[in-house]
Amino acid sequence: MSGVRVLVGTRKGAFVLTADGKRKDWNVDGPFFAGWEMYHLKGSPADPNRIYASQSTGWHGQVIQRSDDGGKSWNPVGNDFRYATVPGTHQWYDGTPHPWEFARVWHLEPSLTDPDTVYAGVEDAALFRSVDAGGSWQELPGLREHGSGPHWQPGAGGMCLHTIILDPSNPERMFIAISAAGAFRTDNGGKTWQPINRGLKSGAIPEEEAEVGHCVHHVAMHPDRPGTLYMQKHWDVMRSDDAGDNWYDVGDSLPTDFGFVIDVHAHEPETLYIVPIKSDLEHFPLDGALRVFRSRTGGNEWEPLTKGLPQDNCYVNVLRDAMSIDSLDECGVYFGTTGGQVYCSPDGGDTWSAIVRDLPAVLSVEVQTLK
Repeated sequence: MSGVRVLVGTRKGAFVLTADGKRKDWNVDGPFFAGWEMYHLKGSPADPNRIYASQSTGWHGQVIQRSDDGGKSWNPVGNDFRYATVPGTHQWYDGTPHPWEFARVWHLEPSLTDPDTVYAGVEDAALFRSVDAGGSWQELPGLREHGSGPHWQPGAGGMCLHTIILDPSNPERMFIAISAAGAFRTDNGGKTWQPINRGLKSGAIPEEEAEVGHCVHHVAMHPDRPGTLYMQKHWDVMRSDDAGDNWYDVGDSLPTDFGFVIDVHAHEPETLYIVPIKSDLEHFPLDGALRVFRSRTGGNEWEPLTKGLPQDNCYVNVLRDAMSIDSLDECGVYFGTTGGQVYCSPDGGDTWSAIVRDLPAVLSVEVQTLK
C-alpha cells in the first residue's frame, strides 16, 4: 500500500513520521540526534531509503548525516565543508582575502536521478556538491565568482543559500536563492550564473530594482512546468513564466503578503500554498489566526484554508523549508510551526489536523511519497 514519510528537522533533533495512504494514523520515530539543531532533512527522489540531514553542533560544527534505510539508522559523512576545497583558498565575494565564514548548511537537495549526488546550500552563501553520497564535497565556485557578491548582504537569519531547485527537463539548469541577494540561475551545470531578479522591488536597498540585493525567502516550481516559478520574498508573492527572467506580483489580494514559505500542488501546477504572517517585525499570523492561503489560479485569486487550524491566540511562525507536498492521488500538504506542531491536510488543504503538537520548534518539513 502507498504511504508517506515526513521528515521533520527541529531545534532539538529530527523526527520521522510515517503513515499509509489514508494519512490518518501516524507513527512518530525520534528524536534522532536529540538536543542538536537539525536544520534540514531531505530524501532522495532516486532511492526511497536514502535520506540526507544537516546537523549543527556547537562542538563539532556542521555534520551531514545519511540514512540508507529510510531513517531507521544514521551515519555521519562529510563532516566539515570548510575543508571541502583546499584550505585557505576561500576568498570573499569581491576577491579580497577577507575570511569566508562557514556557519551552517541550510538546505540539502539530492539529485533527481542519482542517489549519491546531493547539493548543499550554506551560510555564508555558497553552493556545494557531493557525488559520493556526502563523503566529500566540492564547491561550485562559479556562483561566488559571479561578480555581484559585494552587493549581497545578510538577511535577518544570515546570508544563506536556502533554496535549490533542479530542473527535471534540463540537467544543466538549476535555480538557487540567497537572502539577501536574490535568485540566480545556471544553464550550464553551475559553471556560470546569472541573477534572475527583474521585476523584484525592495525598498530597503539603495536601488529599489537593483540586479541583486533582494531578500528572497523561498522559490517553488512544479516539475511539469519548469519555466514557471513562484516566489515568496520579503514582502510580495511573485510569479515568473520565463524561468526567472521576469517577475510580476500575484499577492495583491492577500491580507498580508509577508511570509517565508511557498509550495505548489503535486498535480495542479496553478495551485499554490502560502502561510502569510503579519509583518517583518511580527512573525506570527495576522489576528492570531493560523491560515494557509491557496490559489487555484496561479496567484490571481486566493482563499483562506482554516478548517482544523487554530483561529484564536495563535502566534507561531512557519519557516521557509517547513512546508512540503506529497504526490499521492489526493494530494497531501504538510507544514510545521515554531510552536512544534506539524499539520497534515490529506485533501489538498480543505481540512487539517495535527500529526504532532509538542515538538521543538520546527525548522524544516519534507515528505517522501512511498509507492
